[in-house]
Amino acid sequence: MKTLLNPRDKEELLSRLQEVGPASSRRWGKMSAHQMVCHVSDAFRLYMGLIAADPPGFPYPSKILKLASLWVPVEWPRGFKTVAEVDQEKGGTRPGEFDRDVGELEGLVNRFTRNPRDFQWPIHPYLGRMSEVEWMRLGYLHTDHHLRQFGA
Repeated sequence: MKTLLNPRDKEELLSRLQEVGPASSRRWGKMSAHQMVCHVSDAFRLYMGLIAADPPGFPYPSKILKLASLWVPVEWPRGFKTVAEVDQEKGGTRPGEFDRDVGELEGLVNRFTRNPRDFQWPIHPYLGRMSEVEWMRLGYLHTDHHLRQFGA
């Protein structure tokens, strides 16, 4: 299973990111390609504890949700509501200049995968406490989901 612990899987994602441009058409959802880049960047900020998210207000974190979302080999469902802090129509980072925002995302992926780490793993608002292996799997899956959203 693919993970950001594998350097080849990481490079694959970063290469696919280069296939997305500001005019890329979405296959589903409401975000533009530029909003997606900012959304995925905000997600990595959340994963590293650089921003915090309020709990979603229902019975999460869930071990069953974590197991299913990280390890069951099916594509993630489309339209799953995210927390406001990484929602570009609510509290997420607003798009600026596309190439700069793509570079920011690349830097966040590199920081997330660097050893030694300069951050502590936070508690995920939906999935609870997670191991390094789980965080690296989540980072891969979430990025892959949104790159596929834009055909990359």
